[in-house]
Amino acid sequence: MLHFSRLKTTAILVITAIGILFALPNLLPPAALAVLPSWLASSRVTLGLDLQGGSHILLEVDGAALRKERAEQIRDEVRNVLREQRIGYSGLTIRDTAIQLRLRDPNDTTKAVAELRKLAAPITNTLLGGSTGEMDLTVSSASEGAVTVTLTDAGLTARIRSAVDQSIEIIRRRIDQLGTVEPNIQRQGADRILVQVPGLQDPQRLKALLGQTAKLSFRMVDQSMSPQQALEGRPPPDSEVLQGQDGIPYLVEKQVRVSGEDLVDAQPGFDQNTRQPIVTFRFNSNGARRFAATTQAAVGQPFAIVLDNQVISAPRINEPILGGSGQISGSFTVQQANDLAILLRAGALPAPLKVVEERTVGPSLGQDSIEAGKLAAFVAAGLVAVFMVAVYGLFGLFALVALAVHVTLMFALQSVLGATLTLPGIAGVVLTIGMAVDSNVVIFERIRDEAREGRSAIAAIDKG
Repeated sequence: MLHFSRLKTTAILVITAIGILFALPNLLPPAALAVLPSWLASSRVTLGLDLQGGSHILLEVDGAALRKERAEQIRDEVRNVLREQRIGYSGLTIRDTAIQLRLRDPNDTTKAVAELRKLAAPITNTLLGGSTGEMDLTVSSASEGAVTVTLTDAGLTARIRSAVDQSIEIIRRRIDQLGTVEPNIQRQGADRILVQVPGLQDPQRLKALLGQTAKLSFRMVDQSMSPQQALEGRPPPDSEVLQGQDGIPYLVEKQVRVSGEDLVDAQPGFDQNTRQPIVTFRFNSNGARRFAATTQAAVGQPFAIVLDNQVISAPRINEPILGGSGQISGSFTVQQANDLAILLRAGALPAPLKVVEERTVGPSLGQDSIEAGKLAAFVAAGLVAVFMVAVYGLFGLFALVALAVHVTLMFALQSVLGATLTLPGIAGVVLTIGMAVDSNVVIFERIRDEAREGRSAIAAIDKG
């Protein structure tokens, strides 16, 4: 005899009610959504790029820039090691992926090679974990006094792979702060990243946000000579000439006093005196300590704020800044200040990204896809309903109710998870309807077989 426990019946009813509650916002107009609680109104299925339009961008990590930056980093580390060991050298130069130098005393060759080899790091296997047995650089000496530090291909490949992984997370943080829902960000190949943002109709702003490395640094302005003299002659070895936003050149020290990596927050705002857009920032404890020490020692001197090798502003330090916070002003518009704050909060990209492919899906194409998908779903559901009721009568009606609950729960789960519904997803819904009905057909045919053997309706259902 058929028997359903009260607990099971209650659980089915409660789950169905919750499913209807979370699926309902997908059917309501914006005016009705405004009345609902925010936690419920926000639980809607997000339409994919092919349904509502948006931006599609394929980015590529700039391997050449990454190699150059890595070579410069190793060159600086080589210089520091040799200075610490009091080993004299000359001609420290970079040639592609090799750093070459000549020791003043050839007898220091063995010691120098041994110390420089300590800079090498093992390459980690990202799939299996542990070391691959290869190193990211090699140190050799072709002749007495001549030392070459070479970046290995395996090391550069691992660095590019790591840069892609870091870039994906940083890109996700940047796009999330635009307020868009469920961007599709994934790796393509060894050095490319695919970014799809449904609903974003300003691809130029997206390109600006993703294409900017956003490496922020605070450096002292070198006042030993004018920028024009440095451009015409030879700048000091520890300084370089950088262009400002207004086109004015600045001679700034290469030494980074405080890095953007020490920022914990950045927010757009307005200057209380000029009412011009600015960006306020706050350092962590380490950055605040270094910022305070730098401003204490440099009162009265100009301090350059550098973003991606461009001087945003170079204010003069009037008094020590001890609170660990400050502001950046640079003739920003409101949107520029907001975008800069987004970039600083999300962090700097490990390497520049180049736009390889850009495509914008218009909302008209998306609307056509939506209408075609709706038509396909409604036609499929209608044909299934007619077939089930015509062939199985009351049992078919029961099956349709169960099917409606099934589809409702499916959309409710997608709404809660914030999943993206694409055109293939609509096809999947139609396929799910067909498979669910197919299961019911098998069950009902089995019940019919039992009924033909003379069993009552209840007994046939129980047995079938």
